[in-house]
This record gives sequence, C-alpha cells and structure tokens, in this order.
Amino acid sequence: MTVTRGLEGVVATTSSISSIIDDTLTYVGYNIDDLAENASFEEVIYLLWHRKLPTKAQLDELNKQLAENAELPKEVIEHFKLYPIDKVHPMGALRTAVSLLGLYDEEADLMDPEANYRKAVRLQAKMPTLVTTFARVRKGLEPIAPRKDLGIAANFLYMLTGNEPEPIAIEAFNKALVLHADHELNASTFTARVCVATLSDVYSGITSAIGALKGPLHGGANEAVMNMLTEIGSVDRAESYVREKLANKEKIMGFGHRVYRQGDPRAKHLKVMSEKLTKLTGKPEYYEMSTLIEGIVTGEKNLPPNVDFYSASVYDSLGIDHDLFTPIFAVSRVSGWLAHILEQYENNRLIRPRADYTGPGMQKYVPVELRD
Repeated sequence: MTVTRGLEGVVATTSSISSIIDDTLTYVGYNIDDLAENASFEEVIYLLWHRKLPTKAQLDELNKQLAENAELPKEVIEHFKLYPIDKVHPMGALRTAVSLLGLYDEEADLMDPEANYRKAVRLQAKMPTLVTTFARVRKGLEPIAPRKDLGIAANFLYMLTGNEPEPIAIEAFNKALVLHADHELNASTFTARVCVATLSDVYSGITSAIGALKGPLHGGANEAVMNMLTEIGSVDRAESYVREKLANKEKIMGFGHRVYRQGDPRAKHLKVMSEKLTKLTGKPEYYEMSTLIEGIVTGEKNLPPNVDFYSASVYDSLGIDHDLFTPIFAVSRVSGWLAHILEQYENNRLIRPRADYTGPGMQKYVPVELRD
C-alpha cells in the first residue's frame, strides 16, 4: 500500500460543489472573486445546495424559510445557562448545542431527501442564533431574537449587540460569510462526509464537522492571529516580535495553506475590508501591524497570508469577541457542510480507508503470571 500522510494529494471523491484549481477557488464554477464582490450569503447558500444561482422568487422563498426557522427552542437557551461559562470555549458550546438541537427536531432521523433538506434549512437558520445567544448568555445578558426583516449577516450583528449594524459592517460580514462558505474537501467537510456516509443523520454530521473545525490547525487560526496582534500591541514592536518567532522556528498563524501555492485568493478581499474597518473604528494599528507581518513572513518564508489572517482584524473591528471568530467560521461553513452532506446521501458509499500497519509481527499470548 502507498501511504500518504494527511491524505495530501489523495482524491477521495467526486463533487460538483466547489473546486480549487491552479489557486483559483470556485463555487459551482463561479469564481470566488466574483461572488465576494457581488453575491449575498443567502445566494451562495442556494448556489451550494442547488448548484445554480437563485431567481428572485427562489431567493425570496429561501430567505422566508431561513427567517421562519431562525429561533431556538427555549430548552436550548436554558441549556446554555447550565454550561460552565468561565471554562467552556464557544466552539465547545456550539458543538454541544447543535447536537442538542437534533433532540428537538421531530424529523431528525428521517432520511428522505425532502426531510434532509428541511433539516439543512433549520440548521443554517439557527447557527447564527446559537452563536449570538451563547455569546450573550455567558455575559449575563438576555438573548436577542432574530428579526425576519434582516438577512443573515445583518441579523448576526444585530443579535450580538442589539444595535442596528452599519452598512459597511453588514458588507464586511457578508463578504466574510461568502468567502468561508465552502472549500472543497477540507478537514471538517471530510469529517462530515465520513460521518454521514455511515447513514448517520444530518445533526451528527454537522456536530462532527464542528468538532474538526474546533482544532487550531483548521478553524482556530484567526483567533490565534488576533491573540498575536493583541500581544504585539503596537506597530513599532511588530517586526522584532515576528523576527524573533521566525528565528526560534515558531509558527506564525494565518500564513500558508495545504492546497494553495501562490496564495489564498480569499485573503485579498478581507485585507481591503480590514484597512477600511480598522481606520473607521480607530484601530488602524491592527491593519498596519498585519501588513508589516505579511511583508516579513512572505518575504522570508515565501508564505502568503491565508483567509484567516485578515479576517481577525475585520472581526475585531466589528466588536466581536475573539473567541467567537471560529464559531463565525461555522456560521458560514455550515452551508458548505450541508451541501456536501446532501451530496453524500445522493450517491453514498461508506468511507473506509486502510492503514499500513507498523507494529510488531505475530506474537503469542503469554499468561500474566509468566510475563517479565
């Protein structure tokens, strides 16, 4: 057997959802640059699930379905209040809450395509509400119910703060959601497909995906980037900080990518929003530090920034707690996870790779009293 650690370069399935070819990311054949500049996140959800952009009527219907399903069962809200708030990371809370949602869905174990689609709508609609509700409950604040007149990006910011978000904040957050929506067969998406390939249910698949996203080598990088910027503190300390890290062969989070070689095509869009928002919110030093760090790391190590690097300062400028950055990733990526889960069900085969055994050869059992 040929062993490929991390399955790098291994083609595990066929998919019509997204592609990464020659450092170009597309969703169903649409370049990510085109979608990031022009599409709403809701349009992208429809695109990933139906493999085509919606008509006005189809988009209106999806928006209506999402709005009608955005509220949480009161039992889930009460459950948040039982969590050890001072110890639990929001990703742990989100993983548990999504699993809990499945207990309150009467269709949770129905496996026909129509029921699975309805569950996809419910999960997509409720994911922003889960994150914002936990964010408020842990601070002793009352949750804010979603508004039916707001899209996902605006609603998330509204439910988090209770304030009507500014247009530039909605634009930035919508752009971030579009950029994170899908990314071919990444670790969390592959985890979701492996899970549901056993014919487990949609809620189990999304819970599994969140577990994979929780790891700092996948979804936690933007939180780590913001922690680094906070630790540096000022532009004049950035160069010495980064050069010391590089000299000690320490990893600088937010750079490089397993798939892209010439740079992550999503990063440039968030870099533009970072410059605008940090200036607007009186924190231009975060953008300035970021560009300085980018210049050093890319120049010294030939590692361009990935999507996580500038998303950190964008989210911080929107007033979002740093440990909510990865749950926001999940708010977006659930659209892609659900697309892949539905696709897996359509043409399922159990995913069961092999391992190249490297342990000892054949051994003979020895009774415990005779063992050395």
